Amino acid sequence: MAIRRLSEATVSRIAAGEVIDRPASVVKELIENALDAGSTDIDVRIMDGGRRQIVVADDGCGMDRESLLLAVERHATSKLPINEAGEDELFEIATLGFRGEALPAIGSVSRLSIDSRLPGEDAWKVTVEGGAAPSLAPSSWVRGTRVTVDDLFYATPARLKFLKSERAETAAIAECVRRLALARTEASFALTHNGRQTFKATKAPLDDTGFACRAGDILGPDFTANAIPVKGGKQDLSVSGLISLPTHNRGGASGQFLVVNGRPVRDRLLFGAIRGAYGDLVPRDRHPVLALSITVPPGSLDVNVHPAKTEIRFRDPGLVRALLVGTIRDALSAAGHLSARDLGEGARGVFRAEAGYGLRARTAVPSRPRPEGFHSPHQAEFDGAIEPSARPGETIQGSAPESTGTAFAGASGGPASEGSMAGGADHPLGAAQAQVHGNYILAQTGDGLVIVDQHAAHERLVYERLKEALVGDRIARQVLLIPEVVDLEPVRAEALLASSEVLEQLGLVVEAFGADAIVVREMPALLGQANPRDVVLDLAETAADHYTEDIKANTESELSRRLEAVCSTMACHGSVRSGRRLAPDEMNALLRQMEASPYSGQCNHGRPTYVELKLTDIEKLFERR
Repeated sequence: MAIRRLSEATVSRIAAGEVIDRPASVVKELIENALDAGSTDIDVRIMDGGRRQIVVADDGCGMDRESLLLAVERHATSKLPINEAGEDELFEIATLGFRGEALPAIGSVSRLSIDSRLPGEDAWKVTVEGGAAPSLAPSSWVRGTRVTVDDLFYATPARLKFLKSERAETAAIAECVRRLALARTEASFALTHNGRQTFKATKAPLDDTGFACRAGDILGPDFTANAIPVKGGKQDLSVSGLISLPTHNRGGASGQFLVVNGRPVRDRLLFGAIRGAYGDLVPRDRHPVLALSITVPPGSLDVNVHPAKTEIRFRDPGLVRALLVGTIRDALSAAGHLSARDLGEGARGVFRAEAGYGLRARTAVPSRPRPEGFHSPHQAEFDGAIEPSARPGETIQGSAPESTGTAFAGASGGPASEGSMAGGADHPLGAAQAQVHGNYILAQTGDGLVIVDQHAAHERLVYERLKEALVGDRIARQVLLIPEVVDLEPVRAEALLASSEVLEQLGLVVEAFGADAIVVREMPALLGQANPRDVVLDLAETAADHYTEDIKANTESELSRRLEAVCSTMACHGSVRSGRRLAPDEMNALLRQMEASPYSGQCNHGRPTYVELKLTDIEKLFERR
């Protein structure tokens, strides 16, 4: 087949397919043009999800007659500076758009018209239909530029078949407007669909305060109530914004807004760094919510990777990742035990009457006299390895049966004293009042009630101690008087032995004992009285999941991941078990350690360790408010 040149119309439509794939792409390109023109007021109006009409009006600098005609030609732009060599500067781009493809691409697949006016000059209008030659006429437009796109993809009917429903296309446009609105807080944005305004953002200062306000407007009050500020820098890079507490998360990454040099991006490197920064603080199938602005020198950033310009490439990706991970981890560590505030609202919702099922009033029971005080002979120290005062299913002498869920007795068999339950106002997590169902601690704060999952909370504390001791090479070991022999399947035994060096770093010394068994000789002292057999069985499962034939070939990140997985498994065995009865001093010691420990608001698996109910929430349950 002979080689021939494609027609100009075909070339334009092929190019349009790279830049314009749906109505949201049109809106993105037009808003970027408006922002590059210095606009501070951008109005977007769409009909039928952008299929029938898209109008973007701005108050930017505008264009004269000659510029209007050039704007609809391919590869014509005003956004690339000329360097000292007289060439276009492609490596220090400070504008959102620069390729000169957007308007010609849009004009080749739709009916495009642009009204624009340069201050002090007459207004003009250029029209392009389906890639035909442009026509120019006078206009009555007052200021800036208005771009109207009618009948999108009418010239390429096949592409219409690939569009989604009107609702889906509208949602994509709204998402595009929101991300651009966050990136450029100095401008106001409005989005109207079928005559109804669906989004509006007023102007905000071009600083961290304005960025935080805009993020709150876009992500909602729930995010603002559960977010913490972050700010950090390294060399000539900086990052700032808001991130959610780990317990405030979503099922997808749509709540993650990233801005690089004023450009909204969706970059895999950055998303991976965020996942690494949160690590074991969120469940694997959940994602944090955040809004971050990253600033790098223009020369160290390549935005010319993809026609859509949402993917970028950093000159030093390792430095960017390190900055992002370090800044987020520092902020989460400083947040300490804080947990999402909306957990209390969720807890209150459990008690609400729903679907016809309500709470029934019960006959009032006369209050019992206050029990005599309990005086502990010594203040128990919660060191992570407390001897159980009763095993699951048993009850402590002098206490109510476990199934009743009532307040339990202290270690000496007497009831807890009023003094040991007082002072809640002095501590964020309050003072312990009772333990119910062998696993949940009820604590009274100055303005509410806290419910703590004792196993999840202590699991996080032991986990953080293991990691801290691992970093400082200070994990104490205890030699077993009688080594424990554990039978395993050959595959699991092999996987566990392949990880023996990793386990030894954590204080667990294992050796082969035949073809299908291993022997445990030393255990980490931090695990206390944990059963070596149970620990090894769980670790064998973990090792099998992460096993590779050549353990030495693992990268540093893979080794770190393996260490964290092993630490998490060991922490589970070294923590207070569900069903374990705790004395009041032990419960309060646990609460105090949670307040002093980072990341204690969630367990190793990302689940919350406590829920707080404010007094106002409790009063609402009883219709006092």
